Amino acid sequence: MTDHNEARRTFLKLTGVGVAALGVATTAGAPAFAQDSAEWDKTFPKSDSVEHEKITFKNRYGITLSGDLYLPKDRGDRRLPAIAVGGPFGAVKEQSSGLYAQTMAERGFITLAFDPSYTGESGGEPRNVASPDINTEDFSAAVDYIGLRPEVDRERIGVIGICGWGGMALNAVAADKRVKAVVASTMYDMTRVMSKGYNDSVTLEQRTQALEQMSRQRWVDAEKGSPAYQPAYNAAVTADSPQFMIDYHDYYGTPRGYHKRAVNSGNAWTQTTPLSFMNMPILSYIAEISPRPVLFVHGEKAHSLYFAKT
Repeated sequence: MTDHNEARRTFLKLTGVGVAALGVATTAGAPAFAQDSAEWDKTFPKSDSVEHEKITFKNRYGITLSGDLYLPKDRGDRRLPAIAVGGPFGAVKEQSSGLYAQTMAERGFITLAFDPSYTGESGGEPRNVASPDINTEDFSAAVDYIGLRPEVDRERIGVIGICGWGGMALNAVAADKRVKAVVASTMYDMTRVMSKGYNDSVTLEQRTQALEQMSRQRWVDAEKGSPAYQPAYNAAVTADSPQFMIDYHDYYGTPRGYHKRAVNSGNAWTQTTPLSFMNMPILSYIAEISPRPVLFVHGEKAHSLYFAKT
């Protein structure tokens, strides 16, 4: 077996989940990142009871983030509670997070779905890289923005994190005492799954091999002056793939969920994206969210259920 194939197998073992899709030894170049050209380019229909605004704001690191703000049409002059919504890992605001946000706006909240740094319409270079620190900050930056809106009661701001951004949301709220409640929906702890593998199945030898491979990739990227990217996510799903991969593809790779800017819809993370997750356990301090309420939402057959249980 070649070194490239061995590295690919190691990283699939390391994560065990399609949300990471780690094939670090590939030498594929950067994918094309399409620009927005549609007034309403969401994967869900626009609600008649909600107003929508495209907005931008900056996080603490100076990165400009792009968001979709949803406001109830019948809000009157009242200051309303608000929710910042992010995720899933590898998705964009035109997909699940936007649907969550619009649905909660229909129920009387002012909501903000945003693209995390380096992804979607948000700023940051290189494209399609994730960071547990910066992406945690993205949630607090969304709270900054939404709390300055005149329509919002800043004493009633909550956060919803979906999939891998569920872990980021919990990490953000543990430190950001302005947030009054947090929901983690189908939560993945991306630091845990990247460092220990699915169901904590990765051995020390495998972890060491993965880190050595990514460390060597840094030399390649440094010499080239730009990062190499993993294989296009969801591109190789077949009928023989694990059921969770088929389920992901049935959303991200079909008209009901596909979006051209989403990593999960055929784009790719950088090969070295996992490096910052490997020794950064983001759920270490979530007990400090108490006494503020936390809600974990999981399906009984969810691939990610063990994160909420253990």
